[in-house]
Amino acid sequence: MKNLFIPLALSAALCLPVQAQQFDDFFENKTLRTDYIFTGDAHKQEVYLDELSALPQWAGRKHHLNELPLAGNGEITMKDKASGQVIYRTSFSSLFQEWLGEEEATRVKKGFENSFLLPFPKKEVIVTVELKNAHHQVCASLTHEVRPNDILIHQRGNARITPHRYLHQSGNLEDCIDVAILAEGYTEAEMDLFYKDAEATCEALFNHEPFKKLKNRFNIVAVASPSEDSGVSIPGQNEWKSTAVSSHFNTFYSDRYLTTSRVKSIHNWLAGIPYEHIIILANTDTYGGGGIYNSYTLTTAHHPMFKPVVVHEFGHSFGGLADEYAYTDAPSPLYPYHIEPWEQNITTLVDFESKWKDMVPEGTPVPTPVKTDKDEIFTSVGVYEGAGYTLKGIYRPVTECRMKINEAPAFCPVCQRALERLILFYTEKE
Repeated sequence: MKNLFIPLALSAALCLPVQAQQFDDFFENKTLRTDYIFTGDAHKQEVYLDELSALPQWAGRKHHLNELPLAGNGEITMKDKASGQVIYRTSFSSLFQEWLGEEEATRVKKGFENSFLLPFPKKEVIVTVELKNAHHQVCASLTHEVRPNDILIHQRGNARITPHRYLHQSGNLEDCIDVAILAEGYTEAEMDLFYKDAEATCEALFNHEPFKKLKNRFNIVAVASPSEDSGVSIPGQNEWKSTAVSSHFNTFYSDRYLTTSRVKSIHNWLAGIPYEHIIILANTDTYGGGGIYNSYTLTTAHHPMFKPVVVHEFGHSFGGLADEYAYTDAPSPLYPYHIEPWEQNITTLVDFESKWKDMVPEGTPVPTPVKTDKDEIFTSVGVYEGAGYTLKGIYRPVTECRMKINEAPAFCPVCQRALERLILFYTEKE
């Protein structure tokens, strides 16, 4: 099932970390939202600045400021203009870069919205956005200045804040990861249903390790963004709805791929509510969804497989995990065999040392024969061939995992470790 984006690139080397106490030297306790348009086709890509916005609070990390949480297939670097010092970095993936691998991108030029949250600078800064291809090469970039006193920075989130309700609150913004669950395709009259679905999302997420044991590191808020119509658009059935974030199935002509390209509308609904990561619930029983690293999870809320799917997609959008399923012998254009993927749960063995080699028992054959014993299928770590949509040359950690099939009861040990490391990166000050 092609229902989400797999990022493409590995980032440059890390800088020396900025100490946590330096946040106040460079930043206000506010958010700078940067909106960009990623444009082009399979042959040439460009990045354009759309708009800058200021939000009243900063919900992100105040430590590890110039370290990347993961590589992603793109990154943003903020430098202090006066000194040239790197004061913040983050990484991302985008629907645009996935589209570049589609046949349509060979004959049509398109533009895609992308929005990112950065700490609000006290002084003038230089921001650089880079997109990378499957070979980890920069294929498009934009560098621009931000003046914090610029009168055209849109002040958002001080009025007309979307109704919302905290479902789980463990602590303050600085100490916790703030996740917003957004309503899509729910009318005003259906908001009780949305809150019920959002509660089910929390239950599903915190039933999985490592989220379960690290539950006290999260705040989760449900945001009741109303839609004119109930349900979401299904172009393949000629069904078009007027909804909060204009999501639709049939993304890239794939029936089950549910996404939205209206990224600014997502963030506009959330303005004034502290958030870092986003889950969008679609009011439909049609199967599908999508997850884009450091962008959003979007999934159907009323299909019988809703709970495993929303956790799977959050594994992508929050954790940067790859799909472990495979369906063709052909090489994937997303994962050249001579490049080590940056996702922590798949490998081409080019740099297996950086993955889960330390978790593989000595003497384990490569490729590892799939397990059939129910006690080993989900937990026996090895090097199993077939992952990232390709049956040959790309390997996964276990026979079955939440990132491979809906029937798996949990994330595998490798995925759990990767997720835990990321949670600690966001929440540990040292």
